[in-house]
Amino acid sequence: MNLAYRDIRHGLGRFLLTCAGLGLLLGVVLAMIGIYRGLVVDALTIARAPAVDLWVVEANTRGPFAEASRIPGDIREAVARIADVTAAGSITYQTVETEHGGDKLRLYVIGYELTRPGGPPQIAEGRQIARNHYEMVADKSSGLTLGDRIRLGRHVFTVVGLTRDQVNSGGDPAVYITLPDAQKLQFDLAPPAARVQLARGTGGSSRDTVNAVVARLHANASPDAVAETVHRWKHLSAITQEAQELILTRSLVDRARRQIGLFTSLLLVVSAVIIALIVYTMTMEKLKQIATLKLIGAPDRTIIGMIVQQALALGFIGFTIGATLIFNIKDYFPRRVVLEPDNVMVLGLIVFAVCLLSSGLGVRAALRVDPATALGG
Repeated sequence: MNLAYRDIRHGLGRFLLTCAGLGLLLGVVLAMIGIYRGLVVDALTIARAPAVDLWVVEANTRGPFAEASRIPGDIREAVARIADVTAAGSITYQTVETEHGGDKLRLYVIGYELTRPGGPPQIAEGRQIARNHYEMVADKSSGLTLGDRIRLGRHVFTVVGLTRDQVNSGGDPAVYITLPDAQKLQFDLAPPAARVQLARGTGGSSRDTVNAVVARLHANASPDAVAETVHRWKHLSAITQEAQELILTRSLVDRARRQIGLFTSLLLVVSAVIIALIVYTMTMEKLKQIATLKLIGAPDRTIIGMIVQQALALGFIGFTIGATLIFNIKDYFPRRVVLEPDNVMVLGLIVFAVCLLSSGLGVRAALRVDPATALGG
């Protein structure tokens, strides 16, 4: 006879309700872990999209994401001629707010050269940009669909392709347009402002300006060696892909990452305390029954087994409910939730360990019960 099973069946409704409440709490913990991982992944997505090895930016800056960077677009030709460079392309980044379907839409606009690195890594629907002007590839999270027409600046663009999971560190969906269109959008002044600059004698500057030049290297080339070559030009700076990712995680999203990490740790501690209190309370409510078991000669291992099995069942069912809930609703969160198998497994092991340790409190209380109390009123 399994005492734990019989006791659970006796108060099944209450036990399942407790499991559901614990499952919701563990679901929040799992969601926070996923949000933490998603924040880091989002921060690195745009930087990893071009699949390059080197970023050439303005001197004394840390790239187009952490700081403003403007360099002449023709630098790409000089970079392309460096030894070990296989391909180089100019690229621009800017955030634009527009309207679509009567609602405000915030987009992260990426301008790239069609035949060079910097374009969308994959197309989920539709096709790549084929024309030099007024075509766009958008991320699905923007809500745009194939054939939609949307105004950016003074021009209307047609969505010809859709990509997936391309957002910036702030969660804004990315859209890709050609470099000439992006330069017009970013660097062209409105007609009144252009006339003012022309009257001041500063309106004739070149528009061939970009935020960065990205480069791919030979498989056996050293990015640091190529970066050192670029540094000799004084007016430019070069950042390897590894350094760029380090800047993004330790600078751009560092505060948000640490805050979410701290909140997740606090949730874990709170969850552990609540699990311990639940298990302890379940044991204290059965002290008279435990005393009766002792009075009729039940061995201690039977009582210990009942408490430990109930604690583990509580943790297992609660964790299953929480994980199932989050896995089914994670796609409805406004920001990406990344649930890696190792994170889920680690949380499961933590819950198992907490339930096991918490059952020790109940076992300690149960073993100290005097069998004579079963004869009391």
